[in-house]
Order: sequence, then structure tokens, then C-alpha cells
Amino acid sequence: MSTAMNFGTKSFQPRPPDKGSFPLDHFGECKSFKEKFMKCLRDKNFENALCRNESKEYLMCRMQRQLMAPEPLEKLGFRDLMDEKPEAKDK
Repeated sequence: MSTAMNFGTKSFQPRPPDKGSFPLDHFGECKSFKEKFMKCLRDKNFENALCRNESKEYLMCRMQRQLMAPEPLEKLGFRDLMDEKPEAKDK
């Protein structure tokens, strides 16, 4: 008595993750931003909260050069670092 294992009934279709995966910077377009961010991390004992400006600049570089999907910086957690503050809607 043998049981047949039928693995062919469903095929798995892999898909990339929504966030966290993006092309490598093969041409070093954002290398200076990455190095600045990494230096900050080393200098600050890898406390990434202390290097948020460098992180923001690196991600902005990647988005501008289409090395990652454009996202509003507010959505990436940089609302408090934005240059322009939204005006109050008291009217």
C-alpha cells in the first residue's frame, strides 16, 4: 500500500516582497550617501535613530535614481524630519 504524493496540483508562484527589496546600486550612484550613513552608524555605536537624516538622504537618492520605488518620506517614517511642515487646517 503506497500513497502517491501529488505535488503538481498547485504551482507556487514566487513574488518579490512589497518592501525591503530593491536593485543594487551597481554604478555607485548613491555610494557617497551610503558611506555617510554607514559612518554615522559606526560613530554612533549603531544607534540608527541617531542617523535618521543620513538614512533619509540615502533613501531620497535611491528614489531619485529609480533604484527603489518612490514613496512619500512621511510613509517611510521621516515625517518629523520634513523641511516643510504642513500648515494647520483651522479654517
